[in-house]
Order: sequence, then C-alpha cells, then structure tokens
Amino acid sequence: MLAGASLFGPVGVAAADSPSPSASASDDASAAAPTEAGTSFRTATAIKLDQPATAGASTGDYLYWSVPVDTGQRATVKAKVTLPEAAARHGAATWQLDVYDGLRRHQACKYGTPVKAAAKDARTVELTCSLRTVRAWAEPWANDPLPGSYYIRLTVVDLPQDDLGLPVRAEVSVGATDAGGSQAVDGMLAAPLVPGATAAPRPQPSASSTAAQPVALDEPDGGWSSGWWSDRWIWTAAGGLLAALGGIAGYCLTRGSGRPSRVPPGY
Repeated sequence: MLAGASLFGPVGVAAADSPSPSASASDDASAAAPTEAGTSFRTATAIKLDQPATAGASTGDYLYWSVPVDTGQRATVKAKVTLPEAAARHGAATWQLDVYDGLRRHQACKYGTPVKAAAKDARTVELTCSLRTVRAWAEPWANDPLPGSYYIRLTVVDLPQDDLGLPVRAEVSVGATDAGGSQAVDGMLAAPLVPGATAAPRPQPSASSTAAQPVALDEPDGGWSSGWWSDRWIWTAAGGLLAALGGIAGYCLTRGSGRPSRVPPGY
C-alpha cells in the first residue's frame, strides 16, 4: 500500500497543482482584450486581427493602436466612440480615424467613413476605413501598403473649446480578408515593416523599472508570409497541364496514319 501511494501520490499532487482549463481560458480572454491605448507611435498598444480593444480617454487625446497585417490581406478598421451626455456638451464634434503603415506613411481608405461629425445629442459615433490589399513588394517611389505593422490613430478634429477634456470611451477592432492570387505580385521584402526588425535586441527592463516602454508587436498567427506562395500557382499548374493535354490531342489528330504503303521507298 505504501508503494502504491508513493507511485500515485505525485500524480495526484501534479493534477491538483495544474491549472484548470477554465482558469486558463478566462486568463486568455482577459489578456486578449486591451483596455488602454497609446498616445504616440512609439507607445501604440499592440492588438491582433479580430481582437477588440477598448480605452477610456479625454476628448482631445490622440489614441494609438498597432496591428500586424500580412501580404494579400485587405484590412478593415472599425472604431466606435461613446460620447458624453448631451447635457455636458456644447455642440457637435468631428472625429477622425487615420491609418499609417510601418514607415508611418498615411494610408488612404479605399472604402468607409474615416471622418464623421456627431451631433450634440448623438450618443455614439462610428468610423470605418478599408485599406487597399497589402502587397508583398513595391517600388521605392510607390505608396503601396506593405506587410508589417499598421498604426491606428483616433482623435477629435473639430469641437467646441469647452468640450475638451470630457471623458469618452473608444472601441477599435481590425478585421482582414484574403485577397487571393489575383492580387499577388512578384518579389518580396527582406523583412516586414515592423519597428526594430533589423535592430539589435534590447535588454529586457527590470521589474523595478517604472518607465513606459513601447509595446512589442506580435506576429500574425502562423508567422509572416514568405511572399512567394499564392493560389495563382495552382491555376498556373492547371493551365500548363491542360495545355500539354491539348498539344498531345492535337498531335494525335494531325499526325495521320504514317507513310502510305503504295509509295515506293526513296520517294
């Protein structure tokens, strides 16, 4: 009995000490929803695709988030601002949603409403911005969106002076769809446009350090795309196979039965 207890005892202790699946799931859920935003490009809060983020701020603040977008994806940014009560406001306010790439170049919205005015009695204002398809490579002079980190900036651009500082609540999420091989291009970047991608790694700050540190940007699920694969390869292979079969069929139809037997040799 003592031997059996010694064998099964550690297993029972390990099972008791291991975290429960529900606890880990709840921890992941709480960690998956950022509740603050940065105030500049360097302190932008990192989020992932399809991950909601919220932040409480004061009217007039600049709110920044960053998200990784990979090759062949069409990203759509959605923002919702919950405004103060109408009794505390003095007029309409205009909010603006801007998106910048890893080089901090402003990216134009292909679709959506990045600028919207909210009436004095409006409770919320919603903004959207659909970007162009991210390319794997572009000319140096072009302003094409490239794979890497994208910065989201949300702020108010026009409002009564007395409304500055009123509390607001912002909600942001970024979704993406795959454009497919129709948008694929030859070439690829040496590295995604992510801050610090080519720089030496910095030492980790100590636990006692209280200085604000830039938040590291996570890679997309599955890592960054290599840039060469797309479903265009499947269509190319299928087209080559059909062309080969067509050539064989055409040869079989036009080659005839060979040299006629009635023709003497040498002719």
